[in-house]
Amino acid sequence: MDLASVIGLVVSIILIIVSIALGDAGIAGVLDFLDAPSALITFGGAFCAVLTSYSVNDFLNGFKTIQKVIKAPTVNVQEMIVKIIELSNLARKEGLLSLEEAVADLDDAFLKKGILLIVDGTDPELVRAIMETELVSIDGRHKKFIGFWETIASMGPAWGMIGTLIGLINMLGALDDPSTIGPAMAVALITTLYGSMLANWIAIPISNKLKGNNDLEMMIKEIMIEGLLSIQAGENPRVIEEKLKSFLAPSERKLNETEGDGGEVDG
Repeated sequence: MDLASVIGLVVSIILIIVSIALGDAGIAGVLDFLDAPSALITFGGAFCAVLTSYSVNDFLNGFKTIQKVIKAPTVNVQEMIVKIIELSNLARKEGLLSLEEAVADLDDAFLKKGILLIVDGTDPELVRAIMETELVSIDGRHKKFIGFWETIASMGPAWGMIGTLIGLINMLGALDDPSTIGPAMAVALITTLYGSMLANWIAIPISNKLKGNNDLEMMIKEIMIEGLLSIQAGENPRVIEEKLKSFLAPSERKLNETEGDGGEVDG
């Protein structure tokens, strides 16, 4: 579980509730911020507008990406570099064909595919082309769902403003009764609040986390491509290690050295 995401989403709404409760009305004041018509206009309008922008399947799958925000990445860059160095040592000692047996112990489908390509003797340029094509495809799918949450982030405040305008129109239509002006204005502003919360509490943070996760996955897969092509070229494991560590910040390179060194170089 990604604690940063969970803590950020939960604590932010708690702080809002506590801030409202600290007002003169106390905890009962929270109820003043709950308004069904405002929620219908803001959330209903925003989600329907997003549905219009996507297919039904993409719309439903877009919401499923929330689990990717809450779930912590299972693979990190340092571990992947260590795994590739282990594979390079194995290939150096026993040959490229020995990597076929190692595939059974791997969980990453992208890495498995690359290993099988080089074991089959595929031309290095073709291996790179195939792997990079899949990389672009994965990046494109991820960006589609990042765009999904960015669309929600833009629709939320817009529909909040629409709700506010509706409330103001209703308020102006009842100016002959001054006692209704205050409550009507409050309800009108609640839609703007709902729209801002939808964008800044949920949609924007989720899209930012998905961007970060995508950048991390793209870097890991680029490391896989460079590592596998280096193994196929018969490069020294120590050279491969130094090449792959260039993807890391200096502090992370030191950590990588403690977790797993280049191992045997000469086999």
